[in-house]
Amino acid sequence: MTIRKDAVAGQFYPASKEEIETMFNHYNNIIDDSIKEKSILNLKPRAIIVPHAGYIYSAFTANIAFRLLKNSNAKCVVVIGPSHHIYLNGTSVSEFDTFETPMGNLPINTKLVNELIKKFGLHFQADAHSEHSTEVQMPFVKNYLPDASVIELVYSNEDPKNLVKVINYLLKDEDTVVVISTDLSHYYNIEEAKQLDSVCLDAVSNLNLSELHEGCDACGKIGIEAMLIAAKENGLESTLLDYRTSADASGDKSQVVGYMSAAFSE
Repeated sequence: MTIRKDAVAGQFYPASKEEIETMFNHYNNIIDDSIKEKSILNLKPRAIIVPHAGYIYSAFTANIAFRLLKNSNAKCVVVIGPSHHIYLNGTSVSEFDTFETPMGNLPINTKLVNELIKKFGLHFQADAHSEHSTEVQMPFVKNYLPDASVIELVYSNEDPKNLVKVINYLLKDEDTVVVISTDLSHYYNIEEAKQLDSVCLDAVSNLNLSELHEGCDACGKIGIEAMLIAAKENGLESTLLDYRTSADASGDKSQVVGYMSAAFSE
């Protein structure tokens, strides 16, 4: 049995199950105490957009989306994220058997992996799968959907239209959900970051592709674009869940990174 080893545990997120659970419980207590629109907690997303920074910066934003994803009772979670360290043409799909997390290992849906390879020409590039943009999502999956299988897709030089075909195929199965991983603007001051990020937020909220290309500065912009197209083609509505920047955690407003989460529901 081959294992997709965790590569950034203890760096981007705690290496201890107990520490991760404590963080998630803390975030959920904040949500329960402060959320005004309680009905949002009843959403059953078919897909979500979440950030992928270190947990101290972006896990609150991601957590609310995964908490809602639990409502889907999904049996398979497909996580799609950009490659930050390895250049590759197209999209690599993990062909390992299991995905290691501090919360416990997740089975990889090898049957569906083989289907995606045959239908869409995806390939497996092993060195692309030490990627944090996908890995940081897996403890959330194990916590909120502990019995689900997963698939990890990492892209670099990819046409969003190719990912749309994959997402559309995945969404045909009611038991499968999609996770799009992206951070927003990087290393602008707080005022510039919020202005740039507002373009991304509006584009996602309105499923507006043209607006997405009018200044949205996101490392996972290809994945966002594919998700917006797929959402429109599948009749899904977008709900913005949270937005913040690294300054909320660090206090440094001179060079910030933006984070958002959103849910796509029928």
